[in-house]
Amino acid sequence: MRGIEEAQALYEQLVAWRRDFHRYPEIGLALPRTAKKVAEVLDQAGYAVQERIATSGVVGVLKNGEGPTIMVRADMDALPIQEETDLPYASQNPGVMHACGHDAHMAIGLGVATLMAKTRDTWQGTLKLIFQPGEEGLNGAVVMIDEGVLDNPKPDKVLALHVWSDRPVGKVSATPGPVMAAAERWEATITGKGGHAAQPQETADPIMTAAMTITALQTIVSRNVSAQDTAVVTVGMLQSGEAFNIIPDTAYLRGTVRTYDPEVRETVLRRLQEIIEGTARTMGLTAALNLEPLGPAVVNDAEVTAIVQKAIQDAAGPEALEVGLQTMGSEDAAYFLQAIPGCYFFVGSTPEGQAPIPHHNPHFIVDEKALPVGTAVMLNALRRLMPVGAA
Repeated sequence: MRGIEEAQALYEQLVAWRRDFHRYPEIGLALPRTAKKVAEVLDQAGYAVQERIATSGVVGVLKNGEGPTIMVRADMDALPIQEETDLPYASQNPGVMHACGHDAHMAIGLGVATLMAKTRDTWQGTLKLIFQPGEEGLNGAVVMIDEGVLDNPKPDKVLALHVWSDRPVGKVSATPGPVMAAAERWEATITGKGGHAAQPQETADPIMTAAMTITALQTIVSRNVSAQDTAVVTVGMLQSGEAFNIIPDTAYLRGTVRTYDPEVRETVLRRLQEIIEGTARTMGLTAALNLEPLGPAVVNDAEVTAIVQKAIQDAAGPEALEVGLQTMGSEDAAYFLQAIPGCYFFVGSTPEGQAPIPHHNPHFIVDEKALPVGTAVMLNALRRLMPVGAA
């Protein structure tokens, strides 16, 4: 297949798109400049374009004869982070940065759109490209689904990718089953009785209770989850009190839970509530827990993943394929993969020989050599899913 040669020939354009998005990042659901740029490129390539889904989501549809409908999803939004990279195309919007690689995802998506439109003799069916806002904590995928993005036409399969800073350029991971975690945000309010710090016996101390709670929560994974399973329970915030000599009335905890398996999730959430409420009760206080599901696990379909694995080998050689990469990070692409069988794969983006810089970091970078790799894998996977003569 021609994927890598075609993508390499488009390299300068891929870089130009990516740097433009990086220089002018936007956050949340309202991404007017980003959406306009995406829609213009899709329109020029001959796609039927629909705009303003989930405020600024963009859909491009290209019908090329009879055959399956395959959807490709790319996220668009940046993060509320002040960039500290000193790149010549660094963010011009103070306090906003593409620190997760969505600029690269959009560039790859536009590259795929361009090359698929130019090579209609290599595939047959309908290509549906989804450019989604609000991935970073706003569940833009859910909003798009609620507004009918999976209808007219309904996709048969879905593909999505993420550039990945833990892996060098040239490595691409596609793994069947869960690859990203279900996520919950939780908040707990521990209520006691405040008083003078010199007379703790007259109080019901929420800070002491919060400390005991935090310690006890760390036993959930070690004592309630099998060693063959995976879960994370994190306390990310403890807030209480305003003075050194006053025991306050309340303490506030916030954190997250990450799991792959629904039964493990149920166990972890049950124990979370039991420990928070039970520890408070033991210490003579009360506690109230609020749980907010952020999204299910990203679970890859085995059949579609096998096709993507072959596409990776087509594009970058047998040594490029990696299997087994999983992360406890979460992604709202999970909602698309719940509704439609598909594959979410990871494209290495760290320069070979350099230490990786984490996602969501003000120094985050993407090696732009990853752009043609991701484009080529997606091209090859689409052509395998929409072969000529298969209708």
